[in-house]
Amino acid sequence: MSASTVRPATAPAKQSNSDKEEHAAFSPAPAHSNTPGSGFNGNRRVPIPVNEPVKSYAPGSPERASLKDRLKSMAAERVDIPAIIGGKEIRSGELAQSVMPHNHKHVLADWHKTTAADVDRAIGASRDAAREWANWSWEDRAAVFLKAAELLTTTWRATINASTMLGQSKTAFQAEIDSACELIDFWRFNPHYAQQLYDEQPLSDHTMWNQLDYRGLEGFVYAVTPFNFTSIAGNLPTAPALMGNTVIWKPASSAMLSAYYLMKLLEEAGLPPGVINFVPGDAGMISDKLLAHRDLAGVHFTGSTSVFNNMWKTIGASMSNYRSYPRIVGETGGKDFIVAHASADPVALSVAIARGGFEYQGQKCSAASRVYVPESIWPEVRDRTAAIMKEIKMGDPADFRNFMGAVIDKRAFDKIGEYVTHGRSNAKIIAGGGVKGDEGYFIEPTLVETHDPSYKLLCEEIFGPVVTAHVYDDSKYEETLRIVDQTSPYALTGAVFARDRAAVRMAQVALRNAAGNFYVNDKPTGAVVGQQPFGGARGSGTNDKAGSKLNLTRWVSARNIKETFSPPLDYKYAFMAEE
Repeated sequence: MSASTVRPATAPAKQSNSDKEEHAAFSPAPAHSNTPGSGFNGNRRVPIPVNEPVKSYAPGSPERASLKDRLKSMAAERVDIPAIIGGKEIRSGELAQSVMPHNHKHVLADWHKTTAADVDRAIGASRDAAREWANWSWEDRAAVFLKAAELLTTTWRATINASTMLGQSKTAFQAEIDSACELIDFWRFNPHYAQQLYDEQPLSDHTMWNQLDYRGLEGFVYAVTPFNFTSIAGNLPTAPALMGNTVIWKPASSAMLSAYYLMKLLEEAGLPPGVINFVPGDAGMISDKLLAHRDLAGVHFTGSTSVFNNMWKTIGASMSNYRSYPRIVGETGGKDFIVAHASADPVALSVAIARGGFEYQGQKCSAASRVYVPESIWPEVRDRTAAIMKEIKMGDPADFRNFMGAVIDKRAFDKIGEYVTHGRSNAKIIAGGGVKGDEGYFIEPTLVETHDPSYKLLCEEIFGPVVTAHVYDDSKYEETLRIVDQTSPYALTGAVFARDRAAVRMAQVALRNAAGNFYVNDKPTGAVVGQQPFGGARGSGTNDKAGSKLNLTRWVSARNIKETFSPPLDYKYAFMAEE
């Protein structure tokens, strides 16, 4: 299957020179306009969402054959990736390359960097598209994303999964649960949650009718997406768009191939030109222009804490320049934990460390990075975990026998390698520790042991396949819970392992604010849309819970309408009458 045909282009809108013109441009079309209605009477309901089943890709299965074929054909291609603004493909000629992390000499695509003039075009295209998109019925907007989900379920599944595997070095299973199933779930559950939100209306009585009009924000939403989850790259621009907003989307430079195919999929699903504008390029330049623009209505972000903090500072310092207060939604860093009680099952704990810490090379926001294990069970947990790590195969994701691929790029490779070196010099490496980057950016799964709860590798975000275990005295479980809570500025995910229910309850109370997603006797990764709404607080973000109605509320601005059926005809009140 090839990428979809380019949709008809629309001319980019010119920047307005007056505030009056800009205000009119980003406002909904007036009631007397020729914007078509739905032509439908009735309270329509979206299909009840069900989580997309995860395909096995077992030998002999049709999905395995299809994915293998697409991996082979895509590896032989060199895609030319333009910016897509107002439905028009724009090629600046200033190129960067997308490579395979596990074979960094293999170029998958050349992508065109967006220019400053292109960013201005994207603002104009967003303003142009908003006039109609904001006035579509919500059901018609939802239909676009429901169709996108079905396309991804069927004809686009192998393409999106293969692009994620090749460009982001994910295994077939990690791609399947991310770029297929989770994104399909976002595009099916978000319309369901939007329907619930629109159903919420205020009280009325026989004298008046009170209504809430859930408007899109006045301006554009700036979506900034990360490399590590294709599903996040798909959700961050489309969740605001579903609610009637237009979006300018800057994808991660290290995940450009899958992002481009997502954009083409959305076009095939019927997304109108300009609703989402695809602007790859220099993050600093793009952010400087968009964050300074008076029509910035919101930011939907997943990435590093430092970048998000700087964006927040920029917005805060620019408040007098904006038309309204921008909505700032972000999911950032994590230093995710597993804490075990002496009653924990060593077998389950070892598997959770291996899967939670090393799947997708530890590059999940939720990956287990620090583990607290009592001395009494540590020898068994250590040996079992090390034995699992010895069996783990690492290499090209196209070889389905591999459990791990490469880390995303040289910058990540160098940074993680420094932490491995520190662990070797200042603590004890139990297993792993190999670093090899001549052909691919490979770092072995690494388990480090320390008795120092303030050790560097227990405190700093690594974002790689390095798990550090702090071994503590069995009698200090309650004290260790306090250490877990106080060690990190982050609060994204965490887990407790215990068969003693009192120990579980103690951890749930002591660590109540230490994780936005908390797991009992399970690894701290693998949140599923509709089951575990995802997000953390403290230094991990605004905790607006992607995959729930809570996130969608951030992308609407409610207008209350009161209609009085029989208005008063005299200004006087009863209390004013004479005795």
